[in-house]
Amino acid sequence: MDTTNRAFGKDAKFRQSHGGDLGREEIFRYSRHLLLPEVGHGGQKKLRQSRVLLVGAGGLGSPLGLYLAAAGVGTIGIIDNDVVEENNLQRQIIHRTDDIGRPKTDSAKDGILRLNPHVATRVFNTTLSSANTLEIFEKFDIIVDGSDNFPTRYLINDACALLGKPDVYGAVYRFEGQVTVFDARQGCCLRCLMPEPPGPEESPSCGEGGVLGVLPGIVGGIQATETIKMILGTPSSLINRLLTFDAWAMRFHTFALSKKTDCPLCGTHPKITTLIDYERFCGAPSITAWHDDGADVETISPHELKRLLDSGADIQVIDVRLPAEFVVCKLSRAVPIPMNRLCARMSELDSARDTVVVCKVGERSATAIQILREAGYAGRLFNLRGGLNAWAAEVDPDMPRY
Repeated sequence: MDTTNRAFGKDAKFRQSHGGDLGREEIFRYSRHLLLPEVGHGGQKKLRQSRVLLVGAGGLGSPLGLYLAAAGVGTIGIIDNDVVEENNLQRQIIHRTDDIGRPKTDSAKDGILRLNPHVATRVFNTTLSSANTLEIFEKFDIIVDGSDNFPTRYLINDACALLGKPDVYGAVYRFEGQVTVFDARQGCCLRCLMPEPPGPEESPSCGEGGVLGVLPGIVGGIQATETIKMILGTPSSLINRLLTFDAWAMRFHTFALSKKTDCPLCGTHPKITTLIDYERFCGAPSITAWHDDGADVETISPHELKRLLDSGADIQVIDVRLPAEFVVCKLSRAVPIPMNRLCARMSELDSARDTVVVCKVGERSATAIQILREAGYAGRLFNLRGGLNAWAAEVDPDMPRY
């Protein structure tokens, strides 16, 4: 769904569709920009005329939305299909406690307009996909990637390259962040850097590994800086450079990137000319594709697992989460074996018994089952549908969710 909202303050019709001179209210609001020769009156008008799309209204999208709105970016698009949860508020500063349960797009729009009523917002409360990406991206000048998974990152990268738009890339995990600008017209793209995506077990999300709350603010602030510079006509200093930040050690590093002539997307002879199935390309397990047959991942509901445990059924349960997660919550019958130790500790499992694999939400456990099968595990394996969060919601309300 695409909804557009404009609030113009006292300036007439937002200076007639973002054009015209700056009004008195805008001059006062942006006076510290106007004092900078690198911005000035003309640069502020460029900001007002610009159109920036934020993919994601979470950890990175929050500081991005606030800083771009504060800077006077005329139109800010927001695409997200999630709702605000209490555990978002540790880092997603555009949302407030009373926004819990609301769509993140609506909450982010309100946060932007509270800060700057001169901004026009375009809200897309939907999932970005190969079917809608090009149509949405065409409406904007710059795309800022605040996503948290590789299928979406490759989708954004490919769409931007096909449309000739810059992709301001950011990523965070635990204490580390990365920022670069992919622009196939001037430099490399994501496929030049990573021709093949990492496997799901190699790229855990913040929900699996955690993230320091202030880290997305720092990385998002850098993304906002590069976005503003490009709008002002200053070449991005992060094209063909990857900036990394270690918040725990408080160190920045930069690495040179280069455009690959054999890149299938932006190289001399491109082979990718349309968007593809990115979930399949990245090997991400699709929950909706699980079926109860021998070839795919068999699932068991929380209530079914509780019934088996209460009846004393001869089943074993293994928990493939990280050790830090075991401290938050656990099933009393579950044996903790982190996923990266599965193959090494497979001899501890009895393949003659039915085995249920659990994690936080059921995604890593599905991958773990695939790993066990590829390693030669012969027994019957079940995935706890929805993971321990579903167990807490449906069976044990006293179990903490995270």
